Amino acid sequence: MWTVIYIAPTAKIADMILARLTEEGFLVRMRAIHQSKQQFEVLVPSGEVEEVQEVLNSILHA
Repeated sequence: MWTVIYIAPTAKIADMILARLTEEGFLVRMRAIHQSKQQFEVLVPSGEVEEVQEVLNSILHA
């Protein structure tokens, strides 16, 4: 099962997060949630949520 870990306000930010998490070895998916607003969900397998959140925090606060 996949879990949403972040809602990105733009495709560029979602792509950056997807690339960085993939580089760290995580399985990551992205999907659009509001076509008019261009928001994107970043999803990971539910078993990796805690690990991914730690890495995501370092990406967002770098």
